[in-house]
Amino acid sequence: MTHDTRIDAAAPQRAGARAWGALAVLMLPVLLVSIDITALNFALPEIARSLQPTASQQLWIVDAYSLVLATLLVAMGNLGDRVGRRRLLLIGATGFAAASALAAFAPTAELLIAARAAIGLFGATLMPATLALLRTIFLDRRQRRLAVAIWATAFSVGSAAGPIVGGVLLAHFHWGSIFLIAVPVLVPLLVLGPLLVDESRDPAPGPIDPVGILLSMLALGGLAAGVKELASHGLDPLGVALVAVAAVAGWLFVRRMRRVAAPMLDVGLFRVPQFGGALLVNLLSVIALTGFLFFVTQHLQLVEGMEVLDAALVLVPGVLVMIASGLLVVRVVRRVDPGIAVVVGLGASLAAYGMLAALGEDVSVAGIATAFALLGLGIGAAEAISNDLVLTAVPPAKAGAASALSETAYEFGAVLGTTLLGGMLTAVYRATLVVPAGTDAAMADAARETLGGAVAVGEGAGAAGERLVEAARTAFDHGVIATSIAGALLMLLAMVTAWRTLRGTGD
Repeated sequence: MTHDTRIDAAAPQRAGARAWGALAVLMLPVLLVSIDITALNFALPEIARSLQPTASQQLWIVDAYSLVLATLLVAMGNLGDRVGRRRLLLIGATGFAAASALAAFAPTAELLIAARAAIGLFGATLMPATLALLRTIFLDRRQRRLAVAIWATAFSVGSAAGPIVGGVLLAHFHWGSIFLIAVPVLVPLLVLGPLLVDESRDPAPGPIDPVGILLSMLALGGLAAGVKELASHGLDPLGVALVAVAAVAGWLFVRRMRRVAAPMLDVGLFRVPQFGGALLVNLLSVIALTGFLFFVTQHLQLVEGMEVLDAALVLVPGVLVMIASGLLVVRVVRRVDPGIAVVVGLGASLAAYGMLAALGEDVSVAGIATAFALLGLGIGAAEAISNDLVLTAVPPAKAGAASALSETAYEFGAVLGTTLLGGMLTAVYRATLVVPAGTDAAMADAARETLGGAVAVGEGAGAAGERLVEAARTAFDHGVIATSIAGALLMLLAMVTAWRTLRGTGD
């Protein structure tokens, strides 16, 4: 029996209108941070034309935010437990808005990457605080499950809606507008947060552990950066070294957490199947979601030739399905075992990737919309249940650290979705691209970098340009097929994990 179950059973307290108002306020940073992860997907072609990044820089523009955020989440979650979760949330919101404004007007790819990293720094203060505050606001198990489901749905929907928001903005404004939306979204949080959200912290946090914080940052940051390096450049010395540093730092961190009197993270929680299994399901689900969005948004624009707004609208049905799935699963698990509900939902996500792999180059716009709806059905349910199970596996005082781990899994999923699946797509694209004979050398080099580069140099270049663009689109679709097979295998692994670890975790 989990800690919170005993507390709720002894003294259940049902939340009132103020608590639900606090939830509405706390959803603002959730939506913003998750939108920020994927809103760039539709903007990448325009950013490529404006700033002319290399293929590596393009991946860094996407990943710098998530890399920094993932590196700092555990440290910031622990800091929030100590200094106050609401205080850290408000500080982070202010910094997030300021860094977003800098990104909106970045004149070079390098400065945009730096601004994205700064956004990640402040984003790391937001997410653990919001989920941890829900743990202290909603003490009744059923109310909390609904609140966490709404929170998780907002997170998943924000990621899925990011390209839609980006598409709408890009249809009317400069690409920098996708960052400026942070300012009006966060102002209500800064105004209403102190009024509706009570401060909370760990009542007995123990001394600050700078060594543990540093080791956690080295482990998480080294792993994220190492995986990205290996995905981009193969087995190069830098990538191997980064992963090795991460492994050593992780081992030292676990060893230290087992020995100190007041650990910042109770590593014994990973021996609880519910906790570890929910984290893994969370991670795999987000990899599948962000990887799907990474290549589908490019396919709609650069292969199908759709305008950015029209391409964004293709994803709307899937977003609606994801919202419905995340909320309805709360009712379903009152009668159905949570683990079984997650397995069934992820089966739909497996079918989505299988559908793309089977159709290959023949996939239609309607087929993409259908596949995304199936994906959203499973991801919505999996995220809602897995976040609730992570949170209920720990005592309330450690909610910040547990929330940070849940968000770490999410952000690593975002990084791995673009890094692993995106890197696989790029590798297959380059390996299968057949540059037509007689193509100008400069055009050929641009085409070998990215599909966006091929379209940019091929448009208006006559018959030779058309042949190059067609060859690049064919190679890209080959990459989509390979990536879809990988996505299907990830969903299968998530289903097996849920079946083995999450059954029997209901009320």
